[in-house]
Amino acid sequence: MAEQQAESKRVVVETPYTRREVVHSEATRYPERNGISGAALAAIVVGVIALAAIIILFALNRQDTTNDNVAQQQPPTTIVQQPAQQPPVVVQQPAPVTQPAPVIINGQPAPASGGTTSSGRDDSTIQAAIDKKLTNDPAISSLGIIASVVNGKVTLTGTVKTQSLKAQVERAVRNVKGVKTVDNQITVG
Repeated sequence: MAEQQAESKRVVVETPYTRREVVHSEATRYPERNGISGAALAAIVVGVIALAAIIILFALNRQDTTNDNVAQQQPPTTIVQQPAQQPPVVVQQPAPVTQPAPVIINGQPAPASGGTTSSGRDDSTIQAAIDKKLTNDPAISSLGIIASVVNGKVTLTGTVKTQSLKAQVERAVRNVKGVKTVDNQITVG
């Protein structure tokens, strides 16, 4: 509420015939002075908005660095897997009919001919077993390692964080039946 202040004055009025005393009172109203001025209120509002903007920017910057730290600690969840390098398809024609049958001397089998026709099938079986082994192992499945098989030789490519993970992947692949050699080209980074 507004404050009110009364001011009283006694005035003596003299006229030629009388003399009298008159009390003159005047009420003065002052507006309420509770709170702060408009300029101070505007300054506080601007300060609060600036403080909020600084806090938001700090939180966003902190979140970005947190995300960077998490990204450095965890492997990427999106794995782009390139198709495995397939061995060349070798089509062998049946031997001509005019070729004589092999001769077995002294109960020994005939010597093996130049190539095997089952290597393609063996490689695909080995490839499937390796892919299954890498997928079923939770420590290895998220690494995105790519294995390709050619004539029993397995080539490993990809990136891991530690040398022990590289060795672990190689051991897992060596234990697959049919693997002859492992060319471990996994990079540690």
